[in-house]
Amino acid sequence: MRQELKNIFGKVFITITVDTENRWVHTNWVGYLTQDNIKAGAFAYTEVIRKTGFSCVLNDTTEVLGSWDHSLEWVVNEWAVQAAAAGIRHFAMITTPESFAESTATNFFANNKAFEVKMFEGRISAMAWLRQYSLKG
Repeated sequence: MRQELKNIFGKVFITITVDTENRWVHTNWVGYLTQDNIKAGAFAYTEVIRKTGFSCVLNDTTEVLGSWDHSLEWVVNEWAVQAAAAGIRHFAMITTPESFAESTATNFFANNKAFEVKMFEGRISAMAWLRQYSLKG
């Protein structure tokens, strides 16, 4: 299953893919993200987690432009709790080093207590870490 959400200009800001082989949900965020985009995308893939019963997310933010500080408090204090309740246990976040998006991701990593988050600079290492949890059971 693959789902794309578009912003008000018709541009895709997130692609959500169910990876049945690895038993995780893969998200790919793109462009400048508004608070509405972040909420819509986060709710969409949280619902996919709930429906699949998977507990792992491969969250790629390497194509995000700019910071998403405007949504950090909501992500940490509201969404993360709901996401954990939906079943998320392990969250691999791929970032671009020394970017504004990575700065926000680092703050998310430092403040989130709802589930385990690990940050990566590359997809291969993120996938290797996630597989140790997604393929158990």
